[in-house]
Amino acid sequence: MFEQQVISNFIEDCYNKAQFNAIHRLNVGSCKAFFMKTNEPVQIKYRKDYSPSNYLIDDVELKFELFDGYTLVHSVLRFRTNLDNPGGDLVLDGEQLELLSIAVDGQALTEAEYQVTDELLIIKQPKPEFTLTTCVKIYPEKNTALEGLYQSSGKYCTQCEAEGFRKITYYLDRPDVMSTFKVRIEGDKQQFPYLLSNGNKLDSGDLGDGRHFALWQDPFKKPAYLFALCAGDYDLLEDEFVTMSGRKVLLQIFVDKGKLDQCPHAMTSLKKSMAWDEEVFGLEYDLDIYMIVAVGDFNMGAMENKGLNIFNTKYVLAAQETATDQDFEDVEAVIAHEYFHNWTGNRVTCQDWFQLSLKEGLTVFRDQQFTADQTDPAVKRIDDVKVIRSHQFAEDAGPMAHPIRPDSYIEMNNFYTVTVYNKGAEIIRMYHTLLGAEGFRKGMDLYFERHDGQAVTCEDFVSAMEDANDYDLKLFRHWYSQAGTPEVRIISDYDEGQKKLTLNVEQTCPATPGQEHKSPFHIPLRIGLLDEQGNDIKLNIEQENVLQDDILNIKKEKQAIVFNGVNSKPVLSLLRNFSAPIKLHYDYNDQELSFLFAHDNDPFNRWEAGQRLFTRVIWQLCEQQANEHPMQVPEHVFDAVKDLLADEQLDGQFKALALGLPDSKALIEEVKQVNLDHLLSARKFLKQELAQHLEMDWLLHYQAHHHIPQSISDFSQDKQAVAKRAFASLCLSYLMALDKTEVYELALNQLEQANNMTDAIAAFQLLMHSNYQQKHEVAEEFYQKWQNEDLVINKWLTVLATDPNEQTIKTVTRLLDHPAFEITNPNKVRSLIGAFAGANMSQFHRPDGQGYRYLAQQIKALYAVNPQTAARLTGAFNRWKKFDGGRQQLMCEQLQGILQLPDLSRDVYEIASKALA
Repeated sequence: MFEQQVISNFIEDCYNKAQFNAIHRLNVGSCKAFFMKTNEPVQIKYRKDYSPSNYLIDDVELKFELFDGYTLVHSVLRFRTNLDNPGGDLVLDGEQLELLSIAVDGQALTEAEYQVTDELLIIKQPKPEFTLTTCVKIYPEKNTALEGLYQSSGKYCTQCEAEGFRKITYYLDRPDVMSTFKVRIEGDKQQFPYLLSNGNKLDSGDLGDGRHFALWQDPFKKPAYLFALCAGDYDLLEDEFVTMSGRKVLLQIFVDKGKLDQCPHAMTSLKKSMAWDEEVFGLEYDLDIYMIVAVGDFNMGAMENKGLNIFNTKYVLAAQETATDQDFEDVEAVIAHEYFHNWTGNRVTCQDWFQLSLKEGLTVFRDQQFTADQTDPAVKRIDDVKVIRSHQFAEDAGPMAHPIRPDSYIEMNNFYTVTVYNKGAEIIRMYHTLLGAEGFRKGMDLYFERHDGQAVTCEDFVSAMEDANDYDLKLFRHWYSQAGTPEVRIISDYDEGQKKLTLNVEQTCPATPGQEHKSPFHIPLRIGLLDEQGNDIKLNIEQENVLQDDILNIKKEKQAIVFNGVNSKPVLSLLRNFSAPIKLHYDYNDQELSFLFAHDNDPFNRWEAGQRLFTRVIWQLCEQQANEHPMQVPEHVFDAVKDLLADEQLDGQFKALALGLPDSKALIEEVKQVNLDHLLSARKFLKQELAQHLEMDWLLHYQAHHHIPQSISDFSQDKQAVAKRAFASLCLSYLMALDKTEVYELALNQLEQANNMTDAIAAFQLLMHSNYQQKHEVAEEFYQKWQNEDLVINKWLTVLATDPNEQTIKTVTRLLDHPAFEITNPNKVRSLIGAFAGANMSQFHRPDGQGYRYLAQQIKALYAVNPQTAARLTGAFNRWKKFDGGRQQLMCEQLQGILQLPDLSRDVYEIASKALA
């Protein structure tokens, strides 16, 4: 399932793309299973309490009768005792189900033989082997939770991960119970011409009375969370893929009527993904058909249901007029992510939900590698690290801090996080770094050889990597059990007489909730020593078992590492390619940072040097404000930027990243408490100064890279064209900081002439976030042009919500009643409310508290409708301790108000209570 957080290129102080957060589940009415009375004890689940199910299900037969207003679900489950944990009552999960009939081995049960509660069906002391038959009635049309079986725009679809199947029928709804499924769907033929489920289609036909059926069978055992059903009238794009063994696989993408022209990129991405997984990992698809269905109402980014992936439309639909370059890349990445789950998640799945990173961290790493191979590896790496630093580091330091394998939870949906997904991917990447591509592949091969068709643990994965490579990963296991971001401090000492360089390395990890003291981590620290010309010096150290190629194995709290044969004092290039998810502390001077910014041959560290340079200046400007001194930017910063601008060897996308200022969220994580007003003012001042001092440079580079299209077909999606658009947008953003009429004209011309959404939304966002007097008219024209394209209008909502203008609080309040907004649609909620709280630092954190009150009001409106989306919004208050006393008090008041809500959902309760605690 895709819930990864990613930065959106057209918003400078980013709002997440997939924290769809990882990421994001809703319900109307008296849903007792999800809501707690204020006097009810909180139930916490612990990883240490895991025990296997006392019964297993060998085969599942389901029949769905879809009727207006309700659905009947007939279930036939063949049980047997689990010899690893035999005996006792059979306890099945079930929520919001009307039980119409129940029988064991064909005999109807008496009321004395079973018990039904709001959450369970209990069969008392059943036989060792038996068949349970039930029929339940459910109401998909009323299910605004978008969990279980629900309707989206008149079409049926499902979302069962993590615990949604229990809203469909009574079942052992846990990932370690794996069964084969045969599914029959019956519905109105005109209204639902397509009846889809997992696996291969066995049969279909008419039933009379305008109804028809389809029969599906999945030959591979799977847990219930991978079950899927879709029914509706779609447009269909078909293709085929020939696997490496010569089998033909039918590929189908189902979308809303009229959207077929936005599907080809998704189909191309799917075929690329299938070929890449065969080439890189030797993994071949195993069914005769692979289906993707795009739906507009979806809590997640996408879901990897076996053979029938269900996607948020955002990650399927893409055309040049409606999708940005980032959207194109996102579609490709998410298509790949869900396809890669076929092996890392479906064929081998999780024993329990505490092991979620086993499938998600691994699959995120695989989709990152895939995207790097399709695009620019350096740019992709920087993008991934920006997510870690701006979002995951904050999570590590906040009240919801948890290891990638959590030890406890109240509501599982709250742990589809950037820690489990993105930090989990960084942990997998460290295996790849330590073992090399060949060693990593050996470990993966052994993992599949041992565990295909099983539900396993993170420890099983570690053991496979360890055994396949005869590599000691004992200390490495701490990454799975310890929360928090390790901090590594390095002090260097160069002895010119002995030609020796000594690095004194110390690692620590701050306390996190429930974990005061941490053991040392195994940290792979990639390093380079640069001479005066920027060339790498050969690494030669005294200690054994520390240096592995260019990687220092940091395993102790304190280590002294001595390099021999260093003829002159080098410039250190540390943590190259961000080889571990840590905070690195090293006292670079300005000259060293400028040198690395200009010469480091590691692209990530070249970008990093620029970010450190900008960061240092921003904090200096903050200090100048605190001391009531006039703000002043050092001259060497202008020189460094000018030199990089002039470097014709650099890719435009890299330049756009390297010359972009550090994200405010990432900056806030560098200090214990921030003066937000000083920070935002300093960042704005630095941008304005860079714009003024280098105005002609920005203008000339904009003119050189901005392409004025001659027709709608005058467009390319290749790497060079994407890079040019990215760099041109960066140049225009600096020019807009000048607040000049002629620059407004540049942006207006770009918006009017654009034949692609990348150029259009970049210009639109810059105009909306400026002092341009006619920007409201521009906003209305944009809306009128795109009002029938939901994904574009979502961008429109986000741009308006992230305007730093003082009037934005009125705008986001007014937009709640706009036809473009629907409180029951998660995409709309994220685009408006989530964007305001997550990406509009100045207006969400208004000193008068209006931003906090606005968010709290929306959470109160949502929690009974959509507890999971409400919980995600509540997370915006998590870092309240970072701010001044006035803002702290205002945020805490809103959190306390949220906790006093009647029948508060477990989702929201867990986030709010931990934030205050």
